[in-house]
Amino acid sequence: MITETGKVVALKGDRVWVQTIRASACQSCVARNGCGQKVLAAATGGRANQILVTNTVNARVGDEVTIGIDEQALLGASLVVYAIPLILMVVASVFGHHLSGGQDLAAMLSAAGGLALGFLVVRILQRRGTTDYEPRLVRVNRISSENCL
Repeated sequence: MITETGKVVALKGDRVWVQTIRASACQSCVARNGCGQKVLAAATGGRANQILVTNTVNARVGDEVTIGIDEQALLGASLVVYAIPLILMVVASVFGHHLSGGQDLAAMLSAAGGLALGFLVVRILQRRGTTDYEPRLVRVNRISSENCL
């Protein structure tokens, strides 16, 4: 499970808004010089990010919480978001090129249409309401007052 620590900033029914600060692991990474993630992390400047998650651990505003997402869910979501539009773009490009008798313009227009269709398919899949790919609250990081002197 991939986890991140954040702070509950608001309640919304049975869900909570959790604010996290984007952190970069570039300093400890071996491939930091050949990766674009370092540039992306530097460009964002460690800005805050907010996410709405189901409040399964009875968190309150101000609580520090740990949110997590299963590695397989993250891999599946990445595959859906990236692979479907790219596959439809390539298939539409080949199809448009074949139907037009080898015209490059038709292949390019078909590729753009296939990419747009891929984004639409991903959007429809996202709206189906599956919670398999959503992060969830793992725990509230409270210090019990019984242990304090």
